Amino acid sequence: MPRFAANLSMMYTEVPFLERFGAAAKDGFKGVEFLFPYAFEAGAIAAELERHGLQQALFNTWPGDFDAGERGLASLPGREREFLEGVDRAIGYARALKCPRLHAMAGLLPAGADRAERRARYVKNLREAARRCADAGLDLLIEPINTRDIPGFFLNTQADAHAVLAEVGAPNLKVQMDLYHCQIVEGDLAMKIRQYLPTGRVGHFQIAGVPLRHEPDLGEVNHPYLFALLDELGWDGWVGCEYRPRAGTTAGLGWFAPYR
Repeated sequence: MPRFAANLSMMYTEVPFLERFGAAAKDGFKGVEFLFPYAFEAGAIAAELERHGLQQALFNTWPGDFDAGERGLASLPGREREFLEGVDRAIGYARALKCPRLHAMAGLLPAGADRAERRARYVKNLREAARRCADAGLDLLIEPINTRDIPGFFLNTQADAHAVLAEVGAPNLKVQMDLYHCQIVEGDLAMKIRQYLPTGRVGHFQIAGVPLRHEPDLGEVNHPYLFALLDELGWDGWVGCEYRPRAGTTAGLGWFAPYR
């Protein structure tokens, strides 16, 4: 049965961030993820994880100025030092939170930018970041994201992500397979899972209902079918619930009841 991690950046927003850990545990979650921890001391987050018996499944490295619209630094020329400093900072948090994996957002590709040049920078940055994560015993993840939610995002398809993995050549660099983004960009989810999961290079899954990014019991994707497929293929990692509840987090967890 899949292990589900509540995304505390999107779920339980009815309460302050540090109270969301307890709320998730009360509803039966054993793991959590979130976008960024950097507004809080690592010790304060670690205390909540320990208090409620939760595993931190994932969080992102420093993305640049998120409030100003930046969505990652990994492919941005001239920002290499800031990117790697952000990776080092994330590694420190990961150690404190006992989190085994980090996600590095690729960043935006402006109109007119040279994609080949950006890709070369992306590969070089990921190679160094993966080395630093490996030294810390961590996996580093990259995630294809649809350009409806994030216009101009550099990395969009599963094939592109796995090609980057092959070029970087680091065994601890893996793909964060978000089925919400994958459905919007590519579809054919079951066959994509069958294609890529057996390679051992998928490090994390995420879900949300398509098209509106609400609970996974609404929309065009048959999530119970996909959960059964993950079981069939032996997935024992986490499935992050990165969705926006329609009308209250706890009230919308009917879909979760069979898996609690």
